[in-house]
Amino acid sequence: MDTLHADLLVIGFGKGGKTLAAVVGRTGRRVVMVEQSAAMYGGTCINIGCVPTKALIHRASGRPQHADPDKWFAEAVASTATLTSVMRDKNFRMLDTLDSVTVVTGTAAFLDDKRVEVVAGADRLEITADTIVVNTGAENVVPDIPGLRASAHLVTGTDLIGSPDLPRRLAVIGAGYQGLEFAAMLHRYGAEVTVLESTARILPREDDDIASAVRDILQEEGITFVTTARVTRVEDAGDAAIVHYEADGVAGTVPADAVLAATGRAPRTAGLRLEAAGVRTTARGAIEVDEHLRTSRPHIFALGDVNGGPQFTYISLDDYRIVADQLLGEGEGKRSTTDRVAVPYTLFMTPPLARVGLTEAEARAAGRPVRVAAKAVADLMAMPRASIVGEVRGLMKFVVDAETDEILGAALLSVDAQELINTVALAMRTGVTASVLRDAIYTHPSSTEAFNEVLATVVR
Repeated sequence: MDTLHADLLVIGFGKGGKTLAAVVGRTGRRVVMVEQSAAMYGGTCINIGCVPTKALIHRASGRPQHADPDKWFAEAVASTATLTSVMRDKNFRMLDTLDSVTVVTGTAAFLDDKRVEVVAGADRLEITADTIVVNTGAENVVPDIPGLRASAHLVTGTDLIGSPDLPRRLAVIGAGYQGLEFAAMLHRYGAEVTVLESTARILPREDDDIASAVRDILQEEGITFVTTARVTRVEDAGDAAIVHYEADGVAGTVPADAVLAATGRAPRTAGLRLEAAGVRTTARGAIEVDEHLRTSRPHIFALGDVNGGPQFTYISLDDYRIVADQLLGEGEGKRSTTDRVAVPYTLFMTPPLARVGLTEAEARAAGRPVRVAAKAVADLMAMPRASIVGEVRGLMKFVVDAETDEILGAALLSVDAQELINTVALAMRTGVTASVLRDAIYTHPSSTEAFNEVLATVVR
């Protein structure tokens, strides 16, 4: 077996890991990056996550009514594959062009806390390292529903963005962010979509008014929702799957060409042999880490989705900053996960829903004195951009502390929400009050100036 020694070994080419490898490599230290597949250079985001899904969503919004759905979708998938291929190559070259960095393609598993074996076909490579970073991400969870895993029509999000074949009928199990993004996107390409959700409403973590506004928009576009739906089994019948469910004591079925399991993603740790390294995992299967992302072995770190934190690319990037601070000392080793305040996120439907901070329900449950500012986008006189671009659907909502004027949270269901939410998050991090955000001067016509009007409606 060949052997190799590194100052830093990174397992997984995700955002945090690749950034750390590049930064440490530029210092002249010996770095080895191990990635299981050449098709995943650059990580989940650019290959099967953020980039391809958002590219397909963008293309879907531009589909002319007369365009053939199947052809338009196939062309969109092909163009997206070209985009991800270019980005994947750039990510590979980012590391491969550094003399101190070696990229190894193969499956990694721990031999002990200092040694990792990498297997690629008949080839074996043993890597020893002073510092090891696990950055293997997460994988789709398929619920234990009779017949689902065996169905020829079961698909994941990865399957849907990689196939040129548009499913004519799509059943989505789960009405969270992933499920709704795919439901909205594929419906716009021409698929008939039914969403099955086990709870009483979609987006169960959001406030009732926000969830209702999202549902209204998607239902008006033609998506069917079945809530309180317990999927009992899936059976293949001819060229389709039949999804059986019960909702409020009534049995029903949904025929589908594809069944998307959108019930979450779990940390990808299978096959790593973490026990050989003495690395502990949590009850939910994530690698256990402290606030500096060190595992139960101080020289082994875990970045990104695999450590059980929020599953966002930008959190993985912040994970890199924390570990780089430990290894390079630029922040005196003080940076930690406890520094994170007001982390925003977005559901990329049309219009997008962006959220940050506490919901109204969460703020009230925490005993905070709450005032709410909310207004429908269609009623906003101070936001002509919505009318200019022809998208006046949605709702803007702020949750404010009634005593301190602190912004506790916001939900923006509107055009440009994915950008607006970053301004709100920055305000929350830096102590800018609701009144200051309300009275700020914004460019015109822009979506941001809606804050002038929405934050003037604090009524309860």
